[in-house]
Amino acid sequence: MPVLLMQALKQAIDTPNSMNASKVIGMNPAGRTDRNNTMPASDIIAEFVLPTQELRDDLPFFTKTLGMRLENIFPADDPSVASFSGHGLRVRLEKGADVPAGKLRILTDRPETFAGGARHLTAPNGTRVEIVPLTPSVVQPATQHEFVVRRLRDEAPWIIGRAGMHYRDLIESRLGGSIIASHIRIPDGGPVPDMVHYHTVGFQLIFCYKGWVDVYYEDQGDDPIRLHAGDCVTQPPGIRHRVLHASPDIEVIEIGVPAEHITTIDHEFTLPNGRGDPSREWDGQTFVHHVKETANWTPFRLPGFTSCDTGVASGTKGVAGIQVVRAEADTCPANRHDADIHFTFVMEGSMTLTAEGQEPRQLEAGDAFVIPPNMVTQYVACSQDLELLEVALRGDFKTEILAD
Repeated sequence: MPVLLMQALKQAIDTPNSMNASKVIGMNPAGRTDRNNTMPASDIIAEFVLPTQELRDDLPFFTKTLGMRLENIFPADDPSVASFSGHGLRVRLEKGADVPAGKLRILTDRPETFAGGARHLTAPNGTRVEIVPLTPSVVQPATQHEFVVRRLRDEAPWIIGRAGMHYRDLIESRLGGSIIASHIRIPDGGPVPDMVHYHTVGFQLIFCYKGWVDVYYEDQGDDPIRLHAGDCVTQPPGIRHRVLHASPDIEVIEIGVPAEHITTIDHEFTLPNGRGDPSREWDGQTFVHHVKETANWTPFRLPGFTSCDTGVASGTKGVAGIQVVRAEADTCPANRHDADIHFTFVMEGSMTLTAEGQEPRQLEAGDAFVIPPNMVTQYVACSQDLELLEVALRGDFKTEILAD
């Protein structure tokens, strides 16, 4: 056996981690998944091609440092090509390959045990390696407070997003990444091309504004939940769900905290999965389903208005509060609040919003606004059919009514 090939094979054999790498991901020596894995074996495999200047320099990095398994190497007299597998990946190093050195991301929830605890590495061939957590976590940016008014009539065209849904951003700045508020519609209705998925979030609300939509939720029974106009649900962190059908011109308001969060497709989870414990918590939050027809209307925090409590403050232990508000008078007293985030969407009717240091804003259905903490505001010229959706984080915020 040629000396260079013997040296290369010795480097791979002397690497304890590399011999087990394929077992971790359920791959057989050819790089195909075996019968113990969830994916069926296949006669088709894929490789990422990376360049190498000198294969003997890269071999110990990919086997010893990264813990990958050497699958093949050639030619025997002067090896210049080698393939490695491990961690759900297969790579092929080719001497002189005219391709970028690239970047690999290794995901593990125990980064301190991988590659000596390093978080950033560079292979001899120039390939950069980043070691990051496998399980996503919620990072909540500090709220950048500002007064925001978003009018439907001033908007640019809707943006087509996931599963053919049309999106309209209700808070363009997203308050520094602390929240996303979206007005979503599905013009044609019918079946929705969705998959079972979940979100890594701090808080998420789906409020049905118009039409109806059918959704499967984890542990919520074998029948889909149909949300009619005025109904809403919270989607606790990690709850599996799938959108099934929607009426033509369905519209929903979706709130997500923080603004950027990861959506994970769960290919192994099947919905429906029956009815589970109704008190089950996902990261401290229960599933909340508010039905408009059973709403109990009581005096609102602002005199001259009534509201129905959706139960979200209780279900999230105060993380958020959601109120549907109706006007009984044309004006409320001047007031201010201490909520970190206070967002309102005008569902019906019209009103004028006055705020200190701002010009009065005439608002109508489809408009939205954000009031920062401690800003003095007042709702005036409210129409009799005015109906608002109020979202507050936290849900246990305080309001001060100011004397005339």
